[in-house]
Amino acid sequence: MIRRMSLYILIACFAVSCSPKHFAPTQLNVYNYGMDATKQGEQTGMKAFLQPYADSVNNSMNIFLANLDSPLTKSWPECSLGSFMTDAYLEMAKKKFGKQVDMAFMNTGGIRMNQLTPGPITKGKIYELMPFDNLMVLVEMDGVQLQGFLDQIASRGGWPVSGGSYTIADKKATNVLVNGKPLISTQKYTIATSDYVANGGDDNSVIKTLVQQNIGYLQRDAIIEYVSEFGKQNKGIGKPTGERVIRVD
Repeated sequence: MIRRMSLYILIACFAVSCSPKHFAPTQLNVYNYGMDATKQGEQTGMKAFLQPYADSVNNSMNIFLANLDSPLTKSWPECSLGSFMTDAYLEMAKKKFGKQVDMAFMNTGGIRMNQLTPGPITKGKIYELMPFDNLMVLVEMDGVQLQGFLDQIASRGGWPVSGGSYTIADKKATNVLVNGKPLISTQKYTIATSDYVANGGDDNSVIKTLVQQNIGYLQRDAIIEYVSEFGKQNKGIGKPTGERVIRVD
């Protein structure tokens, strides 16, 4: 009898819901609920709810990757921190994409730490250095297009690079070397950069229309894997070598 009565009620509700009626809100009430750090005893329920997630995040971020032997700093146009990051991008791009990559770039504004101090590098430290979910992409271009890209970089003061070098004179890139050899206008080159830059970010437009190769690989993961290799081999990370960006104006 109870089941039959429930069925009748369900049918009646369905019939009412199907009737041509329109409902609209007549009043909106907004309430603000604050978290008072001085009232810990009253917030134990919320704290207990969040604690497992906090513990998981902390454990993940505190994972040791490798030791840093020398300080890495941010400056303009060339810096040891930027060279370290582009070295990571260049090496991991070759491994992950399985092809020759000639140069790697990092827009200086995307470097979110002023210094990495000697000592243990944790996963969390890399997240501080590269908090954005930028993807690594490869872009193929000829020497003329690469020169245009470098000129645009030079006009903005220069960016860190790996796999090559250039001189900034009158806001233009001169004396460009790729793998130690002068730039050839008719030759094809492949560069690694972020999807942000390749899509026109940071006032870049020269390579925006070029085809990108994207495998969904985060630049942050490239740094983490690059650093982890040093740790696995029980090697410390030293200061990157080579003068890569020279400014004469």
